[in-house]
Amino acid sequence: MTKAEVISEIADKTGIDKADVQSTIEAFFKVVKDSMADGNNIYVRGFGSFVNKKRAKKVARNISKNTSIIIDEHFIPSFKPSKTFIQKIKNSKKIQEVAHS
Repeated sequence: MTKAEVISEIADKTGIDKADVQSTIEAFFKVVKDSMADGNNIYVRGFGSFVNKKRAKKVARNISKNTSIIIDEHFIPSFKPSKTFIQKIKNSKKIQEVAHS
């Protein structure tokens, strides 16, 4: 599902104009990105958490040149779904049908 499809579905389910839904969705994404860039995590009860995960410094290999490179410690954005979210997916009949096909 694309962002445009999500916007259309929200507009259909709520009766809110697509343009208003789009600006709200865009604002939400901006708040998440800006907050995480500032070092803050976002917690949405019943949905999940957007968190900055710390990756340790490590030595990696460039196999094509057979050399070592050092990757410094850094942070990456991550999403951790809530237990409620996980249970909904696990109990989804459609997901189970796809998995058994």
